[in-house]
Amino acid sequence: MADNRNKITKYRKPINLNIGMMVFAVILVYVVICVVMYFRTEHIVRYSVQEGSLTSNSIYRGIALRQEEVVTGQDAGYVNYFAREGERTAVGDLVYTVDETGRLSDYIKAGANGENSLSDSDLAQIKTDITAFVHGFDRKQFDEVYNFRHNMESMALKLANYNILENADALNDASGTVLINYRRAANSGIVLYSTDGYEHLKLEDMTAELFDEEAYERNYMVNNGLVAAGDPVYKLATGEDWSIVIQADKELADRLVNEEKGYVEVRFLKNQYTAWGQAASYTNEAGDTFVSLTFTNSMITFCTDRFIDIELLLDEETGLKIPNSAIVTKEFFIVPKSYVTKGGPNGNDGVLLETYNEEGEATTQFVETEIYEETETEYYLDDSTLRANNYIVMPETGEKYAIHKTGTLKGVYNINKGYADFKQISILYDNEEYSVVKSNTNYGLSVYDYIVLNAEMVKDNQFIYE
Repeated sequence: MADNRNKITKYRKPINLNIGMMVFAVILVYVVICVVMYFRTEHIVRYSVQEGSLTSNSIYRGIALRQEEVVTGQDAGYVNYFAREGERTAVGDLVYTVDETGRLSDYIKAGANGENSLSDSDLAQIKTDITAFVHGFDRKQFDEVYNFRHNMESMALKLANYNILENADALNDASGTVLINYRRAANSGIVLYSTDGYEHLKLEDMTAELFDEEAYERNYMVNNGLVAAGDPVYKLATGEDWSIVIQADKELADRLVNEEKGYVEVRFLKNQYTAWGQAASYTNEAGDTFVSLTFTNSMITFCTDRFIDIELLLDEETGLKIPNSAIVTKEFFIVPKSYVTKGGPNGNDGVLLETYNEEGEATTQFVETEIYEETETEYYLDDSTLRANNYIVMPETGEKYAIHKTGTLKGVYNINKGYADFKQISILYDNEEYSVVKSNTNYGLSVYDYIVLNAEMVKDNQFIYE
C-alpha cells in the first residue's frame, strides 16, 4: 500500500467576485470609452461675440493720368537742357539748346565749364529728394532707382548748363553763324524728360495689361544726347487736374462712386499726404473694372511718377464681429402679421393652427412658434412646428390662410441656453474671414453672446456639450 503522506496538492483559492469590483470594472470601461470618443470626436467650439470692425486691404498701386503734351525737336543736334525736370516753366522760358555741330559737346567733355556750387535752395531740394526716396524705396520696385538717378542727374546738369550757356554765345559769335539754337517753351506747364506711351490715356482706355510693370517701358531724354528733327525732346504737363486709376472689383467701384458726393479721401504712401479725389468707374469689354480718382492739386508733387501707391481712407463699418464659419442659411415660413397672436400659459407668440377632432370637426389649436425676423407686413416663423399647406386662422375674423410662402435668412447658432438657437443677422460688411453685423437687433445677437464657431457641426435645437 502506497504511502501518500508526502503528496501535497496545492489549494486553488476561488475567485471572489463582489458587487464593488463589478461596478468598478464597468466604470473603468465607460471611462476608457469616453476618453477614446473624446479624442476621436470633433468638438463644438464656442465663440464670444465682440464689437469690432473690419480692416480691408485698402492699399492700391495706380496709374497716374495727366494732361501731357510731348514736344518734338525742330532740328537735329546735341540737346542740352536748362529747365529742371519737375519745375514749372512759362511761355518763352528757355528749355533746351540744340548744338548742330557738336562743338558744345566737345566743350563739355573737355571740362571747360568750370566749377559749380549748389545754392542753399538746390541743396535743400536734393536732401529732400534723397530722404523721400530712402524712406519710400521698395526692393520689389527696383526700377524706381533709375527714376531717382535721372532726377538727381537733372538737378546737377541744370546747374552745370547755366555756365555752359555763357559759352554758347561765344561759340556762335566766334563762328559768325548760328551753331547753337535756343528752344523756348511755347506753352506753360511742368517740364518732364521722359515718355512712356501713357501720355494720352483716359479712363475709358484702361486695360489690365497697362498695369503690368514688367512690360512697362520709360524712355528718358538724355542731356547732351543726339536727336533728329521730329524726335521727342521734352514733355509738358499742362493742367493741374490729374487722376489716379486703380483696378477694383465691381462692389468696391460702386462703393467709391457712391461715397458722400462721390469724393474719397486718399493717402499717398510716397509722402503720407492726404487729398480728396472724385471717383468715377469704368468697366471695359473684357469685364475689368477701373476706378479713377481725380484731384485738383498736388500734380507737381507726383509729376515724374507713373505708378503711385495710395491708401483709400474709407469709413469702416463697426458692429459685432463674427467669423464667417459661424454663419448659416436657414429656411422659414413667411406669414402675414395679422395671423400671429399671443397665447399659451406664458403668453408667447404663436398661431392658431386648424386641426380636426375625432368627429372630423374643424377646431383650432394654439401652436407656439418663434419669430426670427419681420418686415412691415410679415413675420418669419420657425418651420419645425408648422408644415406647408397647414391652415392658420386669423383670431379676429376667423379667416384662414394656407402656409406656403418661404424665405431664407442668414444667421448663427446662439448657445447661451445650452442648445443651438438660430439668431438672424444683418451683415454690414465682410471679407474672406469675418463679417461685421448689426448689434442689438430685435431677433439678432448682442455683444458677449456665445455662438457656435463652426455652424456645420450642429443642427437646430441641438444640445451642446462642451
